[in-house]
Amino acid sequence: MKIAIIDYGAGNVQSVLFALNRLGFEGILSADPEFILSADKVIFPGVGAANSAMKKLRESGLDQIIPSLKQPVLGICLGMQLLCNSSEEGNTIGLGIFDVAVKKFPADHKIPQMGWNTIYNLQSPLFDGISEKEYVYLVHSFYAEKIENTIATTNYGLEYASALQKDNFFGVQFHPEKSGKTGEKILGNFLKIEL
Repeated sequence: MKIAIIDYGAGNVQSVLFALNRLGFEGILSADPEFILSADKVIFPGVGAANSAMKKLRESGLDQIIPSLKQPVLGICLGMQLLCNSSEEGNTIGLGIFDVAVKKFPADHKIPQMGWNTIYNLQSPLFDGISEKEYVYLVHSFYAEKIENTIATTNYGLEYASALQKDNFFGVQFHPEKSGKTGEKILGNFLKIEL
């Protein structure tokens, strides 16, 4: 299986590569549009600031390539947020796959939300074999509101979308590559998804 991990200089992708290796797969870090378009699965990771990440995508032309992808795509953390319409972080315009704005947690919340929290209301083959209220690992100060494309919910003083799905695009706010056995199962489920 050809697994492309989109390389746009946003964040630590080593843990994603290691997680794939543990599952018996090799991910290839690439910014090459032809390679990404030809991959069986595409992972869109991200750590860092939305505005600078979006700027890098525009400079490389990947902002045009990503929305055109037809194979299963998994956005992780910032990757998921960039698949949304916009983010309050740096007043960033996103890729517009998910029709939702990413907002900053209210001032009375301790941010970033960092550590383990539960996911529930699971509604996708992405969560096959995952129980309600399983724990996953999160680090973020911004969140996507719940919309009809929400396939998992988390509560951190307010309920938000911890996973989204629309057509071939999946997004998870948490880090499956850092979420132990639960995260490995979710990554494995993603690799099994056929459209």
